[in-house]
Amino acid sequence: MFTRRASRIGLGLLLLSVSGCVAVSRTDGFRNVQQRVAGAASAAPTFADQNDRAAGDARVAELLAVPLTAPGAVQVAFLRNPLLLEASARLALSQADVVAASRIANPVLSGSVIAGAGERQVIGGIGQSFTDVLLLSARKRLASGEYARAQQLVAASLLDLIRDTEAAWYRYVSAEQVSAMRQAVARSAQASATLAERFFEAGNISELELALDRTGASQAQLATLRAAADARAAKYELQQKMGLAGDPAWRAVSKLPAPTPVTEAADPLVTRAHDQRADIVAARQEVALLADAVHVATRWRWLGSADLGLERERGTDGRVLTGPTLALALPIFDQGQAGIARAEAQLEQGRARLSALEAAADHAVRFGLERLAVARQVAEEYRLALVPQQELIVKRQQELQNFMFIGQFELLLSKQQQYEAYQGYLEAVRDFWLARVDLARAVGADLPQTSDLSDPAVGVDAILRAPTGRMDQTDHSHYGSHPVPSPSETGSHEMQVMPGMTRPADEPRAHDASAPNGDHP
Repeated sequence: MFTRRASRIGLGLLLLSVSGCVAVSRTDGFRNVQQRVAGAASAAPTFADQNDRAAGDARVAELLAVPLTAPGAVQVAFLRNPLLLEASARLALSQADVVAASRIANPVLSGSVIAGAGERQVIGGIGQSFTDVLLLSARKRLASGEYARAQQLVAASLLDLIRDTEAAWYRYVSAEQVSAMRQAVARSAQASATLAERFFEAGNISELELALDRTGASQAQLATLRAAADARAAKYELQQKMGLAGDPAWRAVSKLPAPTPVTEAADPLVTRAHDQRADIVAARQEVALLADAVHVATRWRWLGSADLGLERERGTDGRVLTGPTLALALPIFDQGQAGIARAEAQLEQGRARLSALEAAADHAVRFGLERLAVARQVAEEYRLALVPQQELIVKRQQELQNFMFIGQFELLLSKQQQYEAYQGYLEAVRDFWLARVDLARAVGADLPQTSDLSDPAVGVDAILRAPTGRMDQTDHSHYGSHPVPSPSETGSHEMQVMPGMTRPADEPRAHDASAPNGDHP
């Protein structure tokens, strides 16, 4: 009697010990993701529940009440982009897998009644899979590793959200700059065309010259419409990245930072990408988990299903028989070969994915660094050479046209080339920052700043001021009885150089003719 009772108590204690409550904190997983993102970028996500919705709305309204910066756009995305909810759900699913792997299967209760020939037997039993007990530790270890890997993958997706939002912000601000410049040019061209109509009505210019002025105004208006549409599309793209809906009534800052020197070296960045990039770390963890899975499959290859149980039988005569049961699968036809082969193949796949990721990171970092350097060279070429040269060309063409040495068509063409140069410079600055964002994505972390970016330096303020004054006052000043302006008057309407576009005092001039204020006739 004592033996039967002890066996029951022992089996119960065994089941309680292996199936005890296992708690996996979602908060810990969120905190790990936040720390991982904060260590690679200047912002960290906030996994707020529905009770914090009001606080999140207030913070979003605060960020959108002022001109939006790139860090502000990232903060809005962390508060409103649905990717945060999806990331939270991914962590919860992985956490559920850990909880499931930490428990054995429920015991199976069985019973039967056998009657016949005046006899009746009642048989009852309870059974438990012993295989689950033996593999419990391995399952918990693999599931916990997968949970850690899921945290790395979530961090990688959130870092991608940061880079996508930053890139959308740079594209939008640049598009707004181009649109503002094109609007100013269109206003100036329209004013010039209006003035040409008055001269034509007075008989001072030909119909061809009037048509050229009108053509220039139409071309400027078409460029304005295209630029405005591009800016609107870029704004909606940024709105989507931030997770906002409705009409985008917010506004962003009006200037981009000037390109910074490129001082980073390739090898340290490649090493950092291999060691710290979240997706590579996750792939490396996957390889370790798959190697562990191969070990588990090999170690327990002879183990099939094994069930332990207890059976109790009551006969017609009232006698009760109780005893243990064992059901064991014999490894005659299947010794786990397929499981081992599958685990080894999955390990090979994981190693191949890791190798491909590392090679891609190496390529992306090295190419990204070269692309960044070229982008800065292009922006500098615009700033120091092409834009000043185009300004000088327009100035001299204006003088020649005032003295009727050239026609309106030549002047219009040179002005169009000048505006294309301004737009090219603005887009070159945008391309520099987009290249920097892509390089940071390839590295998996923010790049060190070589200068203070808090004061944007590239804008179109000078462009917005200059064209109207020059075109309205000098384009047709030679017509009729209007006096020809003096050189000093002509110079007073010269296009002012954009902020950040003046040649440094200590930098030698490669081409004197490209200087905006050159004294060439």
